[in-house]
Amino acid sequence: MKIASIIARYLLGIMFTVFGLNGFLHFIHQPPPPNPLALQFLGAVIASHFAEYFFAMQLLGGLLLLSGYFVPLGLTVLAAELYNIIAFHLTLAPGIAIGLVGCVLWVLVFIQYRESFKGILSSKPALVPHAEV
Repeated sequence: MKIASIIARYLLGIMFTVFGLNGFLHFIHQPPPPNPLALQFLGAVIASHFAEYFFAMQLLGGLLLLSGYFVPLGLTVLAAELYNIIAFHLTLAPGIAIGLVGCVLWVLVFIQYRESFKGILSSKPALVPHAEV
């Protein structure tokens, strides 16, 4: 399972690094979505420069996974990105396959790093005793 997680980490890192860079450099042509609502949504996101933040987070998350440093932080950033990708494709633009592939890869990496998330996934988190100053 460890080898599968490492492979998934690199694949997910490459995927988000490439698509994050594409948001800035536009080297992969993407046709406009056929749904007019999706086109209107993307127009607003691009005109407001919100897209730059979205692509920057994709790039950051992808680079963190590729570097092997701060992988739990990269997974946290990319979880939000994957949520937005899935939500967009479920509601505005059909073609959810790449989002589902990303989610499967994310879960494979998460399993390897699940101990890092132990505190935030517990119903009653441990409290640090207050230190007297």
